[in-house]
Amino acid sequence: MFKKILIANRGEIAVRVIRACREMGIRTVAVYSEADRGALHVRMADEAYGIGPAPSRESYLVIDKMIEAAQRANADAVHPGYGFLAENAAFAAACRDAGVAFIGPSPESIALMGSKVESRRAAAQHGVEMVPGTLDPVTSDEEARKIASSVGYPIMLKASAGGGGKGLRLVRAEDEIESALRNTRSEALASFGDAAIYIEKFVEKPRHVEIQVLADHHGHAIYIGERECTIQRRHQKVIEESPSPIMDPGLRSRMGEAALKVVQAAKYYNAGTVEFLVDENRRFYFLEMNTRLQVEHPVTEMVTGIDLVKQQILIAAGEKLTLQQDEIVLRGAAIECRIYAEDPWNNFFPSPGKITMLRTPSGPGIRDDGGVYPGWTVPIDYDPLLSKLVAWGVTRDEAIRRMQRALREYHIEGIQTNISFLLSVLNDPDFRKGNFDTGFIDLWLKRRKVESKPSNQERDLAAIAAAIFHSEQSGPLAEVANEAESPWKLDGRRRGLRTS
Repeated sequence: MFKKILIANRGEIAVRVIRACREMGIRTVAVYSEADRGALHVRMADEAYGIGPAPSRESYLVIDKMIEAAQRANADAVHPGYGFLAENAAFAAACRDAGVAFIGPSPESIALMGSKVESRRAAAQHGVEMVPGTLDPVTSDEEARKIASSVGYPIMLKASAGGGGKGLRLVRAEDEIESALRNTRSEALASFGDAAIYIEKFVEKPRHVEIQVLADHHGHAIYIGERECTIQRRHQKVIEESPSPIMDPGLRSRMGEAALKVVQAAKYYNAGTVEFLVDENRRFYFLEMNTRLQVEHPVTEMVTGIDLVKQQILIAAGEKLTLQQDEIVLRGAAIECRIYAEDPWNNFFPSPGKITMLRTPSGPGIRDDGGVYPGWTVPIDYDPLLSKLVAWGVTRDEAIRRMQRALREYHIEGIQTNISFLLSVLNDPDFRKGNFDTGFIDLWLKRRKVESKPSNQERDLAAIAAAIFHSEQSGPLAEVANEAESPWKLDGRRRGLRTS
């Protein structure tokens, strides 16, 4: 077993890995940029090493600095968390070359699944059903038009090396495709250094459901339930849950077996997630595979009792999986809300700054995976995720009610958060019924904007109030109002009273 692990990440996921390591008796090494010198993960780790300036391209994304830190600390292994270098095949290879275990899959598996085109081709060869579209990148605008006409509009243009909601375009008609191709290629090149794109038929009103898998170095692989990740904004997940409201044992079994075919196609080991789109007829299509730990992994842990981070470490150390497929049982329901430092009522604008007060929720069925503390200044340089709040209940309804209670207990001062937005979504009747698709948040926001638009009567009342206020400011009370030191003095003088 490893004696010391370097966590090549920051924030809540670094804290999460540190906690698992402590329970396993493994020492931990943190890395930090100049902006994260006082971060919680740095405070919690046994050792910490600076790796450069705040911009991630000069710190958390620099492979050589991560390897150097691991070697300085004499770390046995590196856990990449998620994001940054977690799905970087070159980083996994560099760890291998340096004699440091990479807690994740092989560089070859990462490279294969990191290409949307190659991963689709590999999955198709193993009999996994795809959304109709191309298995190769489109090479010209003319070819794209022919394929789009053959598949039928609407279509999706997707970056082959894409991820995180970038490099995606919905094209509903032929007259939109030329500009969409240009913009998608440009975004793909800027974001991933690869302009290759492919075409998929757009699935109307899909749900996004993913299967968690574990596979060891000895050929044993299992799936451990699903996560419903349909509640998204701009292709980024907001609320996740397990089990999915649409799931039944037959559908779960079919999706799980399909996920294991992808594992076989990728010659995969360690923890991974196979993502699917599910249409209105409950037919599912392979979307992609994430070759790392997912942000939303806690909901799976809550309903299965399996610590996925510990399993990752054990597998990387060469241990055999002791879990058998028929032992996996989902108990109750869990839901996760991502707490962000952003203003949801100002177009989700980031809200960096100092946290002057923090009270996190607790109580039955509540788990908070956080990475901040009172007095910490949330930097503007990184994703504004503060924590992941998870609620478990015997039923889905109980999990939702517990989440609502926990969100009301969550109190943060000094910055804006999306807590009020999350509460509003959880209270939506369609969400409570499990009646939603990936367009739910966009429609919800449009509906709220219409509902919050003032009526003619409300605008008239506002105009009257403004006129009265202006009259008072320029009338006989103006002098009193201007010299008044407080509303209480002004109110008293209006009643003919004197206050001191």
